[in-house]
Amino acid sequence: MSDATALPLAGIRVVEFVHMIMGPSAGLILGDLGAEVIKIEPLPRGDNTRRLLGTGVGFFMSYNRNKKSFGVDLRSAAGREIVLKLIKSADILTENFRPGAMEKLGFGYDALKTVNPELIYCSHKGFLAGPYEHRPALDEVVQMMGGLAYMTGPPGRPLRAGASVNDVMGGMFAVIGALAALLQRQTTKRGQEIKSALFENCAFLVGQHMAQYALTGVAAEPMPNRISAWGIYDIFVTKDEQQMFVGVVSDTQWEVFCRAFGLPDWFADPTLKTNNLRVQARPTLLPMIGAVFKRYTKAELMRMCEETGLPYAPITKPEELFDDPHLKESGALLPITTPEGTKTVIPGLPLEMAGQRFGVRLDVPRFGEHTRPILRDLGYGDAEIERLIADGVVADQEKVG
Repeated sequence: MSDATALPLAGIRVVEFVHMIMGPSAGLILGDLGAEVIKIEPLPRGDNTRRLLGTGVGFFMSYNRNKKSFGVDLRSAAGREIVLKLIKSADILTENFRPGAMEKLGFGYDALKTVNPELIYCSHKGFLAGPYEHRPALDEVVQMMGGLAYMTGPPGRPLRAGASVNDVMGGMFAVIGALAALLQRQTTKRGQEIKSALFENCAFLVGQHMAQYALTGVAAEPMPNRISAWGIYDIFVTKDEQQMFVGVVSDTQWEVFCRAFGLPDWFADPTLKTNNLRVQARPTLLPMIGAVFKRYTKAELMRMCEETGLPYAPITKPEELFDDPHLKESGALLPITTPEGTKTVIPGLPLEMAGQRFGVRLDVPRFGEHTRPILRDLGYGDAEIERLIADGVVADQEKVG
């Protein structure tokens, strides 16, 4: 779905003051769903996320499609006046700066709700209200203090998850709150302030392990040492020394597994009859399963699992997903051109509506790419726009290159 007028959030304007991942991911979702998302970028060079190295190289490209870039000097009175006009026309404002930063600019919620009572003000923070609320936070910080790094393990070696799970999920929860507020606004005719936070998001993720302790009195082990809920739920090595994950998570699947691999004695064994019995037998059962799978190559084992409907997965690296046939054929990979001119593909929203996926209407923007049309939309004439550019109040892509 790339026709803006047909998208669910067509007609909704979002102004975002964001960087890194958490805030941009919320704007990405809103933009993909059809909202007009205007990214406020500071002079002289725009969002610093554009220039990250290492694992941060892909951040800007991943979370900023379907957005317009407006470059403006927020330290100047003229720049703040322009942005205030933009906010007056907005439905949603998103920000993920340190506590108090937006208030210093004059763009805190208490100030803005008087000029735009219907504004939905969405803050992405490290912590919600409480003793920690003034602390800065990063995904890795909350993974360490929220139990997720401990659970990822191995024991004694806390390890962050291999993706920015709290940042992205925090953005998702912010979108859920914003959509709920849009719906509520239809009745109340008023906006409201919404907050999502990394730490609380992480606690939500590990809630299942907290519940396990509450119910059993036994602390959850880090994932490499965990007692699985399923008898067969592990990584195995194939005949050609490849790795595969295979799961057998129900008694019906156990029967299918035993038949497919010619193991009638195992199926008849009363000590393996139910999943809970197989969980108890894992220390002896898993080596037996491993010996069975070692008879097959990776391709053979994948084919058998596919034919029998058993859950399985090859161990895949991120760069191998570019060639994944399901992602390629289903439209899950969206073509984009980066601000530097590189053409590639990147995963779209993991969502279908009315049998359709969401597409790209706007490539990842160059800094200040949309400054002129946004100013014209606000009522500024060409001569005034040229003056603002010349005075360094706003950035125009044609001038910054």
